[in-house]
Amino acid sequence: MIQEPEAPEPEATRRQAGVAESSRANRGWWDRNADEYQVEHGTFLGDDRFVWGPEGLDEVEAELLGPPEELTGRDVLELGAGAAQCSRWLAAQGARPVALDISHRQLQHALRIGGPFPLVCADAGALPFADGSFDLACSAYGALPFVADPRLVLREVRRVLRPGGRLVFSVTHPIRWAFPDEPGPEGLSVSASYFDRTPYVEQDDEGRAVYVEHHRTLGDRVRDVVASGFRLVDLVEPEWPAWNTSEWGGWSPLRGNLIPGTAVFVCVRD
Repeated sequence: MIQEPEAPEPEATRRQAGVAESSRANRGWWDRNADEYQVEHGTFLGDDRFVWGPEGLDEVEAELLGPPEELTGRDVLELGAGAAQCSRWLAAQGARPVALDISHRQLQHALRIGGPFPLVCADAGALPFADGSFDLACSAYGALPFVADPRLVLREVRRVLRPGGRLVFSVTHPIRWAFPDEPGPEGLSVSASYFDRTPYVEQDDEGRAVYVEHHRTLGDRVRDVVASGFRLVDLVEPEWPAWNTSEWGGWSPLRGNLIPGTAVFVCVRD
């Protein structure tokens, strides 16, 4: 039996990547890596927990979407839902979630686990919903770190939210871009400019992007929110809790006790 040669490892670089290239690359990356991601992180995420990031900030305690008793009957859109763990928790509170992800394979994991809510495979920059369809929208590390034009996504979310609706989303804390993506001591020294907004790109041997992540400073994120028609009501920087001894990429107890790893933006559509 002849073995196929292994594909070469992608080259990591910093270069520009537009809306279409970023969307295409990240849809493919998540389709290829969904199985490994769910195996590696599924236990931490659970099947029906709502966790805002690697620190383990749980919506049960944070109540960033509001008190659980007020979620009953609310229409909620989850962006970048993955296996829809957050939507499953929302459904258990009596909400009516819709779980959206760009990756068909991620949504297959959501289907495997199950849940009484719709799964939608679509790009967050072109939401297939009517104006004013939802009371709330949320995204735990979904969509926004990976899109070239976050305002395009935020304006789409504003469009599908009803007046007074709330959007809460978490992303990699912008300060982390200045440090190597390492959980140990080697990840504690600044290695790049915080102000360098050039995207991080992994590309194949023909120069085609296979993964893209976009950097925005904290000020950029605030301006994106406001320019898209939202009012920023809170910015949460979760501290690393003593119970969490796990490492996740560059997140770790060592780093988490010194610098923030996640930023959670709480926004209202007036």
